[in-house]
Amino acid sequence: MKERKQIRLKGYDYSKSGYYFVTICTQNRKEWFAKVKSRIMQLNEFGEFAKTFWSEIPGHFDDVEIDEFSIMPNHVHGILIIERNMVGDAYMRPNQGNAFMHSLQDKTKMLLSKIIQQYKASVTHKINNLQSDLQFQWQRSFYDHVIRNENELSGIREYIQNNPLKWDLDRENPLSKNFHLDHGHYWKEIYDSV
Repeated sequence: MKERKQIRLKGYDYSKSGYYFVTICTQNRKEWFAKVKSRIMQLNEFGEFAKTFWSEIPGHFDDVEIDEFSIMPNHVHGILIIERNMVGDAYMRPNQGNAFMHSLQDKTKMLLSKIIQQYKASVTHKINNLQSDLQFQWQRSFYDHVIRNENELSGIREYIQNNPLKWDLDRENPLSKNFHLDHGHYWKEIYDSV
């Protein structure tokens, strides 16, 4: 069996307060949400659902806010802000000896994944309830980047805002020359340009 590539930072607590840049793609990069015409994003009904559900994330998670985001034809870019007060959290106690408690502690490190999982499920359910001939699906997992400083935050915000203007160069656009670029290489260039 093929082993999946690890895409999360090993040992990183994804419930930790901070800013997280995420990209979530549709299965096979199919354009479900919008078309870019004259460098302007034109959301369709499904894109409007994706936008609404993203906007509602803070209503489902007390410690989460949204920042800049964009619904693209076949993916979503967004910055999520987690502001946690972990004082008194029983699952975060250090030096838990048994394996069961260790597994509970590990699950508390997955808030970002829980947010994305709920978002993807909501969008999928809504779209698939409206149509029966095709089944909407997301690509497995998602891409994330822990934003480390103000310069990165500013650069990523600018990237998200300008994404529709640069759709012809977007790594997620199957017609782009950058489509086959490795995620790590593509994003490294973006972050290094900040």
